[in-house]
Amino acid sequence: MEERKNRKSPRLKEYDYTKSGAYFVTFVTKNREKVLSEIVGAGLCARPHVHLTEIGSVTESAVNYINNYEDYRVDKYIIMPNHVHLLIQITAEGGHGDPPLQDVIGRLKSFVEKYYNGTLWQRSFYDHVIRNEDDYLNIWNYIDGNPSKWCEDKYYR
Repeated sequence: MEERKNRKSPRLKEYDYTKSGAYFVTFVTKNREKVLSEIVGAGLCARPHVHLTEIGSVTESAVNYINNYEDYRVDKYIIMPNHVHLLIQITAEGGHGDPPLQDVIGRLKSFVEKYYNGTLWQRSFYDHVIRNEDDYLNIWNYIDGNPSKWCEDKYYR
């Protein structure tokens, strides 16, 4: 238990995660288990694409549910075999989304774990605050091309 108390938070210190703007979020399955999808179609003329498993389809439903939050919009996502990338916007008119981003991601992960009936995800998630349009477009293209680069992905192993 002592080890968890000293664990460094992946969140930016002093950053307000209710602040309107765009974010790149990645969360990973426990032990990087490949249970969400398969990458198929990598051939001479076929572009690799994602084929979701049953739990991957539940994850997709949970991702799409985020759009039901008044202050949130998922612009793009990909569900890879053992991780999920989201390009998500907090669109709150008053400048602050409700609930905070970490709560939205936590609820998504919790919903999928209830269906999975066990621990599916690693603790927390990685986030990147998108700073400008070039950053946004680079992340959009990264998500779009992720299946084609699966064998090179750091989560592949």
